[in-house]
Amino acid sequence: MWGALLRRGVRGTGGFRCLSSGGPPWSQVVSEAEKIVGYPTSFMSLRCLLSDELSNIAMQVRKLVGTKHPLLDTARQRSLAEITELIHTAFLVHRGIVNIGELKSCDGPLKDMQFGNKMAVLSGDFLLANACASLAQLQNTKVVELISSAIGDLVQGIYYENSKSSEENCLTDDIGISRWKEQVFLSHSALLAKSCQAAMELAKHSIEIQDMAFQYGKHMSMSHKLHSDLQPFVKESSSDTMAFSLNSAPAILHQEFLGREAWLKQIREAQGKGNIMDYKKLQEAIKAGKGVTSAIDLCRCHGNRALAALERFPPSEARDALANIVYAVTRLP
Repeated sequence: MWGALLRRGVRGTGGFRCLSSGGPPWSQVVSEAEKIVGYPTSFMSLRCLLSDELSNIAMQVRKLVGTKHPLLDTARQRSLAEITELIHTAFLVHRGIVNIGELKSCDGPLKDMQFGNKMAVLSGDFLLANACASLAQLQNTKVVELISSAIGDLVQGIYYENSKSSEENCLTDDIGISRWKEQVFLSHSALLAKSCQAAMELAKHSIEIQDMAFQYGKHMSMSHKLHSDLQPFVKESSSDTMAFSLNSAPAILHQEFLGREAWLKQIREAQGKGNIMDYKKLQEAIKAGKGVTSAIDLCRCHGNRALAALERFPPSEARDALANIVYAVTRLP
């Protein structure tokens, strides 16, 4: 979806409103973007992707391979979007693998967990293999290089996350916000940023436009991750305290303001018998500091940088849709 909207945005110099004024809900902006693109943007809409009508269209479009008809570029754009979604889904499936060594008796039979792990590995590999095969069919070496490097970034980012998984409820390293940004770029932002850049490459736009697309994808996804990390601290309707990662942005920023030793002391005070974490107590401690407000400011900062990248594109419905996506992910109390 991002690539298709960016391509339409290039074809369309007004300004954007301030992020602090809020924005429309996420579901609304996605629905509006789908109307502009012309098709459902989720790969999981299998009825759309596997319908006979679309199969017939695909067969006819294949006849254009080797020609310079502009319809072929449109087909490649959609193919790139589906490849990106396939890669994202493959890694989500792989993240579903459980650590057998950490299972408890209440988690269910061991053989079921082992079978589930095998299915997660095989199905994730299947999706990734199909994505790579489709990527080669785009017949653009720079696009292949961009998406391949994004896959490498994802692997590196997830490896970093998993290296800490055995110490999930405590901080083993003195992680700062700069290190957090590097890790989040690898595991969350690289795929979207490089896919946006690849979409501009497929559309034969200049290096400058490709870089603006990359910057939009990078900063939009950083805002989205910050928005996700902030939810346990800003949700007003939730009656139960949500568990949260101690490597989330508000916690990392809280540690930077408070100091490493004081932060570890708060963690120890929030751990009860059996090292069970009292997330409510820890959440109140973080909310009493500057971590949450600083994370909100950082979320809006990345949102503004995404909007600044969009300013380089001519005004159009597509550009407005991309801006509304930024407003949605920076919509915080």
